[in-house]
Amino acid sequence: MAKMETFRALKTDELHHELERLRRHLFDLRAQAVTEKLADPTQLGKARRDIARILTVLRERGEQNIEQHQAHLTAAAARR
Repeated sequence: MAKMETFRALKTDELHHELERLRRHLFDLRAQAVTEKLADPTQLGKARRDIARILTVLRERGEQNIEQHQAHLTAAAARR
């Protein structure tokens, strides 16, 4: 439960940024899994569970349109 407490301690904007970072990390892990052997195959499951934990905290806070917010952050990062 320590991870949930850590995520709950973060501000909503920080959670959105962490969610974006984890999704990018999961994408990289999937690409690695296809092209080469992963050093630790359990990383895929851990990343997915962390994403689910963050989504749970955001929904507990009553966040709406989480995916739209993520798309906005991704677009803003691409413009840089």
